[in-house]
Amino acid sequence: MEAKPSKAKLMFLETRPQFLLLTPIAFSVGIAVAFYQGNFNGLHLILALIGSILAHVTVNVINDYYDYIRGTDKLTRRTPFSGGSGMLPEGMLKPQDVFKLGVGSLILGLLIGVYFIFKYQILIPIVILAGFLVYAYTPILTRIYITELFPGIGFGPLLVIGAYITQLSAGSSTISPAVIWASIPVGILVSNLLWVNEIPDYEADIKTGRKHGVILLGAKRASRAYVLFLALAYLFIIIPVVLKILPIHILISLLTIPVAIKASQGVLKNYNQPEKLIPSLGQNILVVLGTPALMTIGIVIATFTR
Repeated sequence: MEAKPSKAKLMFLETRPQFLLLTPIAFSVGIAVAFYQGNFNGLHLILALIGSILAHVTVNVINDYYDYIRGTDKLTRRTPFSGGSGMLPEGMLKPQDVFKLGVGSLILGLLIGVYFIFKYQILIPIVILAGFLVYAYTPILTRIYITELFPGIGFGPLLVIGAYITQLSAGSSTISPAVIWASIPVGILVSNLLWVNEIPDYEADIKTGRKHGVILLGAKRASRAYVLFLALAYLFIIIPVVLKILPIHILISLLTIPVAIKASQGVLKNYNQPEKLIPSLGQNILVVLGTPALMTIGIVIATFTR
């Protein structure tokens, strides 16, 4: 008989660790831009990364908690890439324990944020906005029709620019246009990740009061919008290179285009068949993780070859 997993293991799995990789990859883009410009602080890198991962944990856990409380999880058709952890609807954890985990992660993350505020006052609005987005996303922001915008802001401009700032000399208040441009495609890709993952949850979200872009447009038009957003992400990688704001080496990230095309074809064809959509969701994950990872690699290569 297989032993029952410990509560500690279940709590760890509740954080959805397989999705937390997005944080260090997006974070690395800001670090790479700072490094390219001659700035690096190892201690700050470690602290900021821990704080960022704690914020991501909070989003995942609080999202699961509120989806369970609202009954969304009971209606959602879970896939390997959407639909939550499944811990609460399966009775593996108590809702109050999950809520405490989310709030605890938020508090620890904010304490790290406070440390950085003392070092860089320019981070005050970033930390405050990040804290609000992290906690308010599921209970509040999923009930307005621009839901997908907020994760893009969080993992794009806030995370990438915030990571960049932590590498500067203490008290610095200058944000390079390069890091702003670098954050845009990351944000678009993350918003688009949420967008396409909402398609299988379309009917369950309608029944439980969620309001997002996929519901507003309908699944068919939402599938077309997904392709448009992918194209925009790549466009915003090319533009700063043309403008000579970012090094040409970041164009290595365009290597994910063939995977993006394959994902797009699958989404356009199978938007109303969740089971057949699963391979496309997996391909989209590769695009979302691979593109900023390659951006980072390109910027690092540019640093050592100029």
